[in-house]
Amino acid sequence: MTVAIRAATVGDVDAVVVLERTIAEAPHWGREEYVRMLADPAAAVRRVLLIAERDAAMVGFAVGKVIGSGEDAVGELESVAVAEDARRLGAGRALCEAVIGWCAAQGAAVVELEVRSGSEGARALYGSLGFVEVGVRAGYYRDPAEDAVLMNRVDRTA
Repeated sequence: MTVAIRAATVGDVDAVVVLERTIAEAPHWGREEYVRMLADPAAAVRRVLLIAERDAAMVGFAVGKVIGSGEDAVGELESVAVAEDARRLGAGRALCEAVIGWCAAQGAAVVELEVRSGSEGARALYGSLGFVEVGVRAGYYRDPAEDAVLMNRVDRTA
């Protein structure tokens, strides 16, 4: 099945929060944090909330941000969350590619992320997208306690 990626609207926020709460590994942000992501595209820290849909139903979302401008712009893949029954069907990859593209369009040649050390599937996906492991934050995550693996992707053509 085909996955479609689109920019979120304020009308999507409640569904994003519901989905996020069903995924233990997802960061659990408040509803207002998601609304703020959509509020000011000209802010110093620019953020995007993207939705993945299959058959007109939301199956996942991703959050990206870019800080700085020009040669100093750095992107971050802050969060990717895909419903359990939609995993391994291309939604996560499509969301990641869309955030990477959005970061590049914002001028970021580098995109960073952090991932749970035990999330082998996510780490493999990120590696297949050109991310490399560059460090570890010991004990970064809670419930369960786990290290964060730091990864980045450099677009050599930018």
